[in-house]
Amino acid sequence: MKTKITLHFYTKSTKANTSGQLPIYIRLTMDGKRMEFSSKEFIDAAKWSTELSKMKGTSEEARSLNKYLNLMKSKIFDIQMELIHKNELLTLEVFKNKLLGIEERQRTLIPILQDHNNKIKELVPIEYTLLVNKT
Repeated sequence: MKTKITLHFYTKSTKANTSGQLPIYIRLTMDGKRMEFSSKEFIDAAKWSTELSKMKGTSEEARSLNKYLNLMKSKIFDIQMELIHKNELLTLEVFKNKLLGIEERQRTLIPILQDHNNKIKELVPIEYTLLVNKT
């Protein structure tokens, strides 16, 4: 099943910093569900183009910021392709974890018990005694 991902860059005027600059946010929409996160970049409101979702102009500052936004867009679509190639379920939660670098720890009962037994074996001469069954 093909999942449509929509990406949008925008500024939030309600979260302006003390110097009056607006933070640039990224809105990711997948199957009608949204995820918003900050790009950690700030911009003057007059320099932002809401129609193009990027910084106006051709100055070095504009080229640098727009290149960063394109890099973020590329990273998001690379994650999408990686998940598709691995045949993983494309959900917003999986996507968010992958984007933020959160890995799910896979632990089963046998490795947990083996780890416990190894720790107890290390404590045998110190805190525990080994019982031998004499029957």
